[in-house]
Amino acid sequence: MARFLRPLVRGTTYTRWLHLWVPMLFESVWLFIDMSKPWVPAVLLVPLGLIPAVRRGEGVQARVMLAPGEGGGPAAEISVAPSVSWRDRLRTVLWLEVRMVLGWVAGPLTVWLPAAAVILVQAVFGPASVDTPLVTFTLQPHWAYALLVPLPLLAFYGAVVGLGELITAIARRLLGPSPAERLAALEERTEQLLERSRIARELHDSIGHALTVAVVQAGAARAAGDPAFTARALVAIEDTGRAALEDLDRVLGILREAERPASSRPTLTEADRLLESARTSGAKVDAEVTGPVESVPGPVSREGYRILQESLTNVLRHAGSVPVRVRIEVADGTLGLEVRNPLTAEIPGPGRGSGLRGIRERAALLGGRARTGPDQGDWQVHVELPLR
Repeated sequence: MARFLRPLVRGTTYTRWLHLWVPMLFESVWLFIDMSKPWVPAVLLVPLGLIPAVRRGEGVQARVMLAPGEGGGPAAEISVAPSVSWRDRLRTVLWLEVRMVLGWVAGPLTVWLPAAAVILVQAVFGPASVDTPLVTFTLQPHWAYALLVPLPLLAFYGAVVGLGELITAIARRLLGPSPAERLAALEERTEQLLERSRIARELHDSIGHALTVAVVQAGAARAAGDPAFTARALVAIEDTGRAALEDLDRVLGILREAERPASSRPTLTEADRLLESARTSGAKVDAEVTGPVESVPGPVSREGYRILQESLTNVLRHAGSVPVRVRIEVADGTLGLEVRNPLTAEIPGPGRGSGLRGIRERAALLGGRARTGPDQGDWQVHVELPLR
């Protein structure tokens, strides 16, 4: 019973019924002008629906009155954009006509069903006249009419709820997003997901590298027991921490300012900073750079820097102080990056393959290729990125 009566306490029930009544306001004005042609407003709706802005107005009105206070559900499926195609215009015309028809149904039901209940109550105590445009008669007094009083009220209740649900479903169908709008929304959502993934990779690479270097340096300094070595380790930790804070500031700046240029991110021209950081952490880095690295396009150079950073981080995290061969080559329209180190027993540390996955994702986003894994007794990260 409580579920049956629940629509009575929902504001949506009444705003939907009011939404059905709105077209009748214009119809009533017209009937004062010419009652012999009640169909004229329905004809005038055709050119009105062809105006692009009408779709926006109907969408806003439907959202507010058919789903007030709801962030999702029907409100989320009703567009508030103007018509951009003839298909949108024709759907708007059809919507206006359907809304007018349902208004013609809701109007008489609102008047005559409650009136029928009142007439039945009157017929219990005395004669009651029924005078409608369709029929005219008189009910003679009888107590049995009291049993029929709830019927028109229940019918009115069902009409209010049923027609409200019907007009909402039709609004979702006729005022819903067009295929072009759905595609635009999907593209926007895809861009948001890609941006989130990029920011996550930025944080993983920069902060992960800094923490790995700090952990390795601190462990080496504690084991060495040499004040001079400890001093150098602390300097390296400080430098790496400062660089990580700069990277973190860049990423947070991107989150706060959508228009912040990506050019503020580090590029391969700053690769010496990474190599020196790895060397101060104990790795024996042998680097070879060939080709005009400074001519590499910004997006490729920035992603290449992050790939090199993650590769060196993985070496420090899982192999420790081992010889590392780094090769950076720019030739034939391709940027080649290769990082090799001897295979050793894995040193326990954080991470479960997310770094390698990030390297492959970065390469794939630029249309390149990435190979990671054992190769002739070494662990190899080999990446090729097209410059265009």
